[in-house]
Amino acid sequence: MSRRKRVLFAISDTGGGHRSGAQALHAALLQHPQGQSIDYDTIDLITATGLPLLRNAPELYDHLSTRWLPLFNFFFQLTNGRRRVDTIAQIAYLTAQRNIKRTLDEFKPDLVVSVHPIANRFIGHARVTYQMPFRFMTVVTDLVSLHAAWGDPDADLCIAPTQEGAQVLLQQGMPVDKVLFAGFPVHPKFTACTLTVDMARQVLMLDRQRFTVLLTAGGVGSGRLRELVIAMHDAYPETQLLVVTGRNATLRTELQRLNLPEHVRIYGFVDNMEQLMAASDVVVTKAGPGTLMEALVMRRPVVITEAVGLQERGNITFVLERGLGAHSRQIHEIVLSVGELMDPVNHAATVGRLQDAVPRDGAHRIAEIIIDQLHREPPTLVPQRRMAPLTELPRWMRRREHGDDGRRRMRLFSLSLLDNLRQQSGVSFQWRHRVRRKQRKPNSN
Repeated sequence: MSRRKRVLFAISDTGGGHRSGAQALHAALLQHPQGQSIDYDTIDLITATGLPLLRNAPELYDHLSTRWLPLFNFFFQLTNGRRRVDTIAQIAYLTAQRNIKRTLDEFKPDLVVSVHPIANRFIGHARVTYQMPFRFMTVVTDLVSLHAAWGDPDADLCIAPTQEGAQVLLQQGMPVDKVLFAGFPVHPKFTACTLTVDMARQVLMLDRQRFTVLLTAGGVGSGRLRELVIAMHDAYPETQLLVVTGRNATLRTELQRLNLPEHVRIYGFVDNMEQLMAASDVVVTKAGPGTLMEALVMRRPVVITEAVGLQERGNITFVLERGLGAHSRQIHEIVLSVGELMDPVNHAATVGRLQDAVPRDGAHRIAEIIIDQLHREPPTLVPQRRMAPLTELPRWMRRREHGDDGRRRMRLFSLSLLDNLRQQSGVSFQWRHRVRRKQRKPNSN
């Protein structure tokens, strides 16, 4: 009896989109005729490295994407270059390679599917260093503004979610024969949802006649959602609002205490987003690729409220250039944009442009590619990027003393690396909070 094929999804919970992408592909594979004969597993490979900062990446990302967003954008620009990514990955891999190898060995995959850019170099380096017999492909879960870490030539294949994304990958140095446009991995339940607007509203026990707007701000909810709901209801009191607060229980409670009319529905975290979108006429969301692509797959016009990080900026351009919705940052502008889409002629024209805007079956297309990759033999591994052994590192980096002196050397090395990357990238960054503290410091004279 032959061994069952094994697929390992490499993710990190830095935002919900990477895990959601892996879950969508898993669901699509289970619907494939050959999918039931395959074993699957998902690992947070970034946390598994055990490296400082990376092992706390989910918590760190929550802070960077909210309170420290300028710093997040600074690091995005600082590291966004092929040579810079390779340098950082090589240094990190030297320390983390044993943890990475042990993690991969535990599952013994026939195929590793990475849906996170930081994981790519680690997988590629480990496969070459230890001659591990598996195939390796990446599934890009950003739309247009792709960080250079996505394009890893060591991968056997890289799946782009958009034509623009495919072009960026080629510009980043990916070989033409390794880049394939297949669409975004939206969960198959969105494709399978055939409910009409009337049917969906009946299932959800909603008013079937009112114009309906879905407002969502992602899994953790948004600080501006409360203001937006109030402004929307004040401007369009007869409009039916479906408000998804995600895991933000406090926000949900605050909205419920407003005693809004029955046609303003407040939801927490939901697992029937496809039904809510089917019941809606317009979707208001941030520029995150997951919810945005779900709405486009459901052929719903969108109003984008904000981009969290530079990697989401291109998503706004993607929507606007195709006439699939609007982008408005201020509350009053969002309200006006929704009002424009309430116009029957404008709404119908936008829906018409949505019909062929994005593939609806991206997850199924990628699942087919995964099955094909499982039937191929692992490649002959020839090291393409020479990893510097520890003996070739500067002597002060190789010393293993512990205590303050060792920590000081690591701090000096980190600052030196950051300064070199800053000079390569040409990016400047001002530590605003530090500047303010200096300005507030009383004069000693």
